[in-house]
Amino acid sequence: MTNRETVPEPLAEHRYSGEFRVRIPPTLHRALVIEAAELGVSLNRLASFKLAAN
Repeated sequence: MTNRETVPEPLAEHRYSGEFRVRIPPTLHRALVIEAAELGVSLNRLASFKLAAN
């Protein structure tokens, strides 16, 4: 690097909060809320499961 630029921290070593915001269409939001209710889980748990499965 030039001009005394700092080397960025590797992404794998960064500390993450475990939270992020996602914008989705209202129709998808509705469908996910209904699916979560039918499964008896929170929307957060359903979203986490679906993200981990991919």
